[in-house]
Amino acid sequence: MKKTGFEFWRHLWDDKHTNIAGGDGCYKVLRREPMPASRIFIWQEFTRMSKDEVRETIPAFHPVWADADTALIDAIDKQAAHGSFRNWAKITTHILAGMKKLNLKQVDEDLVRWVYSKIGGM
Repeated sequence: MKKTGFEFWRHLWDDKHTNIAGGDGCYKVLRREPMPASRIFIWQEFTRMSKDEVRETIPAFHPVWADADTALIDAIDKQAAHGSFRNWAKITTHILAGMKKLNLKQVDEDLVRWVYSKIGGM
């Protein structure tokens, strides 16, 4: 497969509006195809974190979230992270860059809006 083909699959995989990474029957489809199935080391299902899991996990994930308001964490999850740890990692990276750039000591709504402008349509 050419690079453009891989890029197409990557875009489908990353798009939160597609289920290519874990749609119904994904496991069955891949298992019956010997070539891709032979390249999968371990079959692991990843699901989005629930609201309670986000509230527990994200403050423990990085110190920047440890003292953040729960309502702000809930809003970020609803608007951009969607229970995806990968999205939270991306948002956290941008939050840290913004805090450094703007010389901030904690996360606030203005910083979050700035991050949203950087990440686009998550």
